[in-house]
Amino acid sequence: MSSHGEAIPMIARRSSGLSGEAHVPGDKSISHRSLILGAMAVGETRVTGLLEGQDVLDTAKAMRAFGAEVEKRGDTWHVNGVGVGGFAEPEQVIDCGNSGTGVRLIMGAMATTPITATFTGDASLNKRPMARVTDPLALFGAQAVGREGGRLPMTIVGARDPLPVRYATPVPSAQVKSAVLLAGLNAPGETVVIEREATRDHSERMLTGFGAKVVTEETEEGRVITLTGQPELKPQVIVVPRDPSSAAFPVCAALITEGSDVLVPNIGLNPTRAGLFFTLQEMGADLTFENPREEGGEPVADLRARFSPDLKGIEVPAERAASMIDEYPVLSVVASFAEGKTHMPGVKELRVKESDRIDAMATGLRANGVEVDEGEDWWTVHGRGHGNVPGGAETASHLDHRIAMSFLVMGLATTEPVRVDDGGPIATSFPIFEPLMSGLGAVIERL
Repeated sequence: MSSHGEAIPMIARRSSGLSGEAHVPGDKSISHRSLILGAMAVGETRVTGLLEGQDVLDTAKAMRAFGAEVEKRGDTWHVNGVGVGGFAEPEQVIDCGNSGTGVRLIMGAMATTPITATFTGDASLNKRPMARVTDPLALFGAQAVGREGGRLPMTIVGARDPLPVRYATPVPSAQVKSAVLLAGLNAPGETVVIEREATRDHSERMLTGFGAKVVTEETEEGRVITLTGQPELKPQVIVVPRDPSSAAFPVCAALITEGSDVLVPNIGLNPTRAGLFFTLQEMGADLTFENPREEGGEPVADLRARFSPDLKGIEVPAERAASMIDEYPVLSVVASFAEGKTHMPGVKELRVKESDRIDAMATGLRANGVEVDEGEDWWTVHGRGHGNVPGGAETASHLDHRIAMSFLVMGLATTEPVRVDDGGPIATSFPIFEPLMSGLGAVIERL
């Protein structure tokens, strides 16, 4: 059952000739950062394409509470920033809703300004540990007082005389890295973050775009990121790239659905996020990158996906897993329509996502007539080739938006329709999925 009460069972039926433009939502990671850095610049930053989900709107509200002017006029968000170190003390508790990214980045941004702020969130966020961020922030001189286990609600007392920090992240986390870099903005000298395993680099790219000096070096210790403190950030005009994880669904649908030609404009192709698209090209997909450009320091292109009847199974390199971890469910659907085996190693992370995604996909694929082998950190899909995938089963989404969308994409090209027990969770990441897919010509219905 969906968290919104009743389950929403859905069905996808064989379709043909998907066409048109698929305008998927903006990238969440970049949306949060554009508001926070806009608030720390001097002057007006203008942002279009912002993802207006609740998480990002909560970050906008928080930036207002710290003294920045944030308002939406027409399609553009205007952020009048207060400068590095210019945050005012908020009058009320800052509620970050469900957003782990929002709260951790904002804590970092205010930790080196001599103000006090209290943060809370919804029931789920208030269970999540914040020590992974407050430990490094303490090195700058910030103090944190929260509930047991370092949980929200939590009060941060910003450092009066912040010190620059050198910090090796104990676990790979773009949120922790970003919090430390944002705190380093108002510390003198150089703040250094060392990552043993590289994580998404949206913060480094956007900091550079706003005029901060950020140097990244690969060393024996790992990736060493050095930020020079106390820059004056210059306001920017940002077009938020659209989310590559959302783009995966219309792209994969076009590749397996006969007679399709779909354009998915303005997709972020940051190498730490775009592994799926390169994998599909290796399988022989008719997938091209048109009009490549840079937006806010990020590589962007328009993706054109056409029906590809001659896909081949491949070995997906294990080292690519981090750049496409959320896309394996829909990749496994495409692999079902390829000739031969697609082997996906190095994916144990999939067992601890919103659901055990390997088990959920393997069970559903088998029910729809596709053979799957799996191990603890790998799985193999035995492709049946175009036109030979039976379908016809009901699959369980396990309250996981990506599982639900993957099986609905599958049903567009199977012989018999594919049903999903609950499509309700799709709204958490891709609220416009149904109208967007219908607009391209996909037959997806609620039951």
